[in-house]
Amino acid sequence: MTEATRIYGQFKAICVGPAWHGNSIAENLEGVTAAMAAQHPIPGAHSIWEIVNHVATWEHKVFRVLSAGEECNTLQGEDDWPPVKDTSEKAWQAAVAGLAAAHKALGAALKSFPDEKLEQAVPGRDFSWYVLLHGMAHHSLYHSGQIAMLKKAAR
Repeated sequence: MTEATRIYGQFKAICVGPAWHGNSIAENLEGVTAAMAAQHPIPGAHSIWEIVNHVATWEHKVFRVLSAGEECNTLQGEDDWPPVKDTSEKAWQAAVAGLAAAHKALGAALKSFPDEKLEQAVPGRDFSWYVLLHGMAHHSLYHSGQIAMLKKAAR
């Protein structure tokens, strides 16, 4: 098994499960309605919906970096945290579907990433592909925990 395949396995477990640490992002989103997702039950914290948009944005971004050679720049403002403009159930289901599509796209790119490139620096950055790819799994796991806490607070 290649290292990239192992990274993919961790990423997949974090996003869709099963994971040893607890619920995956997909499992944490089960039963979340648009109304719950749009709530801000913790003052100053992002909503579940905002987190879903943010995670999907970064997963799509890194997918494009891996597959199309897009620059690995840091996203800022609304590019980093896309706002929720429509709080309908249909829009929420579209956001969840967009996140699932991001998981799938990035997962496929991770699975096929060549191990010989892992220690090379990401062009224009001061870190390696290994750090970026593991970082994406860590990023998704971090936000999965936030979703779990916000879901409990929104009930």
